Amino acid sequence: MNDFRAARDLLLGSDYATARRDFRWPELAEFNWALDWFDHQDGVALKFAGGPSFTFADLTRRSGQVANWLHAQGVRRGERILLMLGNQIELWEAMLAAMKLGAVIIPATTLLTAKDITERIERGEVKHVIANAADAAKFEAGAYTRISVGEAYGWLPFHEAYEAPAEFTPDGPTRAGDTLLLYFTSGTTSQPKLVEHTHASYPAGHLSTMFWIGLRPGDVHLNISSPGWAKHAWSNVFAPWNAGATVLIHDYQRFSAPKLLEILRDEGVTTFCAPPTVWRMLIQEDLAAWKLPLRTAVAAGEPLNPEIIDQVQQAWGLTIRDGYGQTETTAQIGNVPGMPVKPGSMGLPLPGYEVVLVDPVSGEPGTDGEICLPLGEGRPLGLMAGYVGRETSSGDGYYHTGDVATRDADGYITYVGRTDDVFKASDYRISPFELESVLLEHEAVAEAAVVPSPDPVRLAVPKAFVVLAPGFEPTEETARSILDYCTANLAPYKRIRLLEFAELPKTISGKIRRVELREQAAGTEFRA
Repeated sequence: MNDFRAARDLLLGSDYATARRDFRWPELAEFNWALDWFDHQDGVALKFAGGPSFTFADLTRRSGQVANWLHAQGVRRGERILLMLGNQIELWEAMLAAMKLGAVIIPATTLLTAKDITERIERGEVKHVIANAADAAKFEAGAYTRISVGEAYGWLPFHEAYEAPAEFTPDGPTRAGDTLLLYFTSGTTSQPKLVEHTHASYPAGHLSTMFWIGLRPGDVHLNISSPGWAKHAWSNVFAPWNAGATVLIHDYQRFSAPKLLEILRDEGVTTFCAPPTVWRMLIQEDLAAWKLPLRTAVAAGEPLNPEIIDQVQQAWGLTIRDGYGQTETTAQIGNVPGMPVKPGSMGLPLPGYEVVLVDPVSGEPGTDGEICLPLGEGRPLGLMAGYVGRETSSGDGYYHTGDVATRDADGYITYVGRTDDVFKASDYRISPFELESVLLEHEAVAEAAVVPSPDPVRLAVPKAFVVLAPGFEPTEETARSILDYCTANLAPYKRIRLLEFAELPKTISGKIRRVELREQAAGTEFRA
């Protein structure tokens, strides 16, 4: 425990160079983050925008009650709980309680279908389920405990937990290497994999995420992400509470950029994280008209296009800092506070992470290749324990992320694309992200995705699928304006040859499924 605190305090007080030089992952044999860390913090832990606040002491007491009650219902150490709740207080109570018990949490989004749920219960070997009463009908009969928030026939009512004692005593120590979380990945190209994290890899591993965001004790941190996905745990649980910051929750049924800006202002938000999709919506507003208390802002989930960074900088004098990580890891690469930002770059390797770019053909490290993390002695604490039922390493001593990047002379790493998304046209390698960034510079483009389209001469040519910004029509004139802009701002071999106006298929976590765009039949295409 002292090792964890020392590592955390070093990051809170260090610049990038010092942190890279001096930081070491804490060596943890026994560690239960909820009991050993969270329960000893002070101040406001959780606040709902326009609603109630809960101190660390409140959540310590309430999660203790839930832990005692769950134990009385038969939940035991090592057993798996499917946790399918929205942004509601019971989510954090149940997560902390399960952690205290040593149970394994399988977070799930409320957007799952009945088929999705059945698959997760079977593959995850689920023993217990906690869900809202409104979702009870999605669950088939099975040999698992059913617990509902709200009244559902045949389900145990969660609210009975508040009658249990608040003082919780664990049945034994928690080993740091014990399984804590099992995440189903969003599956942009294939069946979701089951990612295993331990009581060390996410709770302590997110020290790197805390450092990247720039969180400090007493901050009010707002992160836009949905429960059930890893980013929710990144920035609505571990990173801010490692720092002793307040997690602010903006729960909404339908996204509104003006409402979000109002909350950032009225709730005194000092640190903000949002995916590029949200940033793209925000820049459609008159940002300069909003005076916000933000000290720092970051983006994660997908690469951040330079055009967005420029517009926010002009309006607020604030540089959005990009970063990179995966469900399988904590934050690996990032632009940290006080560090020069190169627009388009994800930044530098974060403290505790050694990032190697491996050439996919030769297998040799270089300045261009797949982002990989060393295993063995250099293995970062924030890397998952592994995929359940699958190999983590390809046998070459590295964990392969599946993402391709380049590294410049200053060590800055720039995202190129998924290994599955990068393609060749006329024997040149094309990065969809680079072309999409140019498309987004055009005022008519709200969102864009680039995929290869078969061509008898060039093998493939870049094709853009475009979602238009408000006020623009999907006409030939609009298409011509966009294509002409790309022609003027891209090298000839990167030129976008085809354009189609269409909605972009996405995973339920919001990531673009380019694999579907590659496979779908062409609609009305405009040619360059």
